Amino acid sequence: MQTEIDPRNLIGRKAFDRNGVKIGTIDEIYLDDATGVPEWAAIRTGLFSRDAFVPLEPSRLVEGALYVPFERALIKEAPDFGVGRHLSPEQELQLYHHYGLDVAPPPTPPDRDFGRLAKPDGA
Repeated sequence: MQTEIDPRNLIGRKAFDRNGVKIGTIDEIYLDDATGVPEWAAIRTGLFSRDAFVPLEPSRLVEGALYVPFERALIKEAPDFGVGRHLSPEQELQLYHHYGLDVAPPPTPPDRDFGRLAKPDGA
């Protein structure tokens, strides 16, 4: 995704799926907690339907519209966490899995050898 785009300028733009079919209109943008980089878009998928979360990273902005590399049906089936609330790391992981995107698990702490325990008799 183009990082020079102000995420506030994405709100209200149209979004299209991989086949050029209109998904809906961007309602909200969610930023990564650690980096502040725009990570998710909540797209209103219809007049009486809910918002669907789509990842911004594999998406692209072309002539003022967001093009998402997924089919509309998959987007509409995304887990519904409601908009206007914080996405937890677990919810984000569910969304990444839904879209088939690999996310590296947090690194495992190294196995440390702290040496032998001291014997109480000093031996």
